[in-house]
Amino acid sequence: MGRKLLQNKELPATCRHYTTSMDAGQAAQRRATIVTDTVRQVLPGASDTVLSQSPRLELTSLERPELEHALVARGHPRFRAQQVFQWLYRRGMTDPAAMLDLPSELRRELADCFDVRTPQIVSRERSTDGTEKFLLRLADDRRIESVFIPDSPGPTFCISTQVGCAVGCTFCLTGRMGLVRHLTAGEIAGQVRVLRQALALGTVPFNIVLMGMGEPLHNYDETMRALRILADPHGLAIPMRRVTLSTIGLVPALEQLAREPLMPNLAISLHAVTDEQRAALVPIARKYALEDILKTCRRFPLKKRARITFEYVLLAGVNDSPAHARTLAKRLAGLKAKVNLIPLNAAAGIPFERPEDEVVNRFARILAERGVTVSVRKSRGRDIRAACGQLIVEGTPLSPAQRLATVAFVT
Repeated sequence: MGRKLLQNKELPATCRHYTTSMDAGQAAQRRATIVTDTVRQVLPGASDTVLSQSPRLELTSLERPELEHALVARGHPRFRAQQVFQWLYRRGMTDPAAMLDLPSELRRELADCFDVRTPQIVSRERSTDGTEKFLLRLADDRRIESVFIPDSPGPTFCISTQVGCAVGCTFCLTGRMGLVRHLTAGEIAGQVRVLRQALALGTVPFNIVLMGMGEPLHNYDETMRALRILADPHGLAIPMRRVTLSTIGLVPALEQLAREPLMPNLAISLHAVTDEQRAALVPIARKYALEDILKTCRRFPLKKRARITFEYVLLAGVNDSPAHARTLAKRLAGLKAKVNLIPLNAAAGIPFERPEDEVVNRFARILAERGVTVSVRKSRGRDIRAACGQLIVEGTPLSPAQRLATVAFVT
């Protein structure tokens, strides 16, 4: 556990009580992790990487009940945690000294005993279609990318859950990075805070798609913790109907997700209709057969009128034939499903081509004729390399341990 790195002897005397109380609080709050070596394996661990940089608690990675526990243990009323959440998430204030409705003693303790880590904007690019890409710097100087899409159909944040990705999809630039490390919950939720403030959205409702860099369910605990933080009624209070989690289909993690009280919309990145073809395009597919993924999806609890989205990147001459479309429709028969077709966003380094529009339309028509709800995703931000599969941070070398972790995950 990353919090074990917080040694009381390294802290000011006024802060030592926070670490001991948080150990107990986290023990009560922590959810069960995925009990498979595949999903748990990551080098280095997310919380260890960030928390080892400072002996202070990372405020933005705490859920409100955890913060309440810490403050109550120090003699502060429980409602002070609600006020802190409102300052951080509704008002975008990260300086405790400016949280003026808090008593001065508490403001000093927050400044002395907690870190408020916020990703910093390094650069910001705007596409001709209005899409914006943000390059963000983290506390350890690692960098990630997040994207704002102004109308898909409403304002949408596409956020990352990892620095790089271990899945290694052959048609995705992020996969070329390998896995550098997981993001903490604070870094995941922090992207939302930063984009919302930079874009001056105020009270404008927005959507979140976990479709940036990384595989969200490979970083299960921190991803779900971030969603609970974002959904907290004293913070941004984002309803889960506005959040979509996209995953390649890690079966043990999908089964865990099905038991969560907080349930985002689910999108499965399918991309192929046979195990052989999927293994060639998505290396992790060697571990999880299509039939196992679809069986898990059939058991997945869905609200009335809800559907699971199946994402399918169309690659010219590879997976875009009428036969592929017919097989896909057959595999999804009986599922509460909709298919989102994504014509490849070609880029240097990707060894595939985008199909012609006529081929895309034919594929969609075949699905529709067989009763499958289907849509074709409009590429956004291609001119600034912000479209699906185009996010990559250049010059991020992997250590030998990180390379080993990436290989172990997909083999």
